[in-house]
Amino acid sequence: MITIVDLGMGNLRSVENALKKVAPDQTIKVSSNEQHIYDAERVVLPGQGAIGTWFQTFRKLSLSAALEDAIKNKPLLGICIGQQAMFEHCDEDGGVMGLGLFKGQVRHFKQFHSRSANLKTPQMGWNQVNQTQAHPLWKGIPDQTWFYFVHSFCANAEHAADIYGETDYGHNFTAAVGKKNLFAVQFHPEKSQHAGLQLLNNFTQWDGTV
Repeated sequence: MITIVDLGMGNLRSVENALKKVAPDQTIKVSSNEQHIYDAERVVLPGQGAIGTWFQTFRKLSLSAALEDAIKNKPLLGICIGQQAMFEHCDEDGGVMGLGLFKGQVRHFKQFHSRSANLKTPQMGWNQVNQTQAHPLWKGIPDQTWFYFVHSFCANAEHAADIYGETDYGHNFTAAVGKKNLFAVQFHPEKSQHAGLQLLNNFTQWDGTV
């Protein structure tokens, strides 16, 4: 079973439908029930919107223990805010402490863009990802492939060993991050057509080793 953690935000059904397309023989469940996270073989941590609301809902549902179990014991994929939440801190909503799984900060693009760059925020649309390291989730996906992004805040990982993808939007930011059984992306694979489906298909077969 693959459990998509339901925090009431983002394209949950789009993620569900994409996973059902690439893994029709697996059980895909969208749930905020901690037992469904414990029971899952793989967990997806999505999110779209404001990270402060994301964490408020996370705490309200008392999912910390179940997520900690997933972090330690099973393949886990973070998407968008699900990626940002894995870092130490995010500047959004007055500043929010993250899960601290990766060293680094999540900051607004305006801190990096010069006025002359003339780049709109949020970044909304297609952009290329430079694969900085090989990973099982990149299988069948060429380097510099285009993925779909929607975000105003971007992660900046401190350790190069954690970075698996980077994207330039007036600033070179961390588009994919990973270690051991964790992998997370800023872009939306469920909106990224063939390449996104390939990444999700890779995740459904990934055993959590690199």
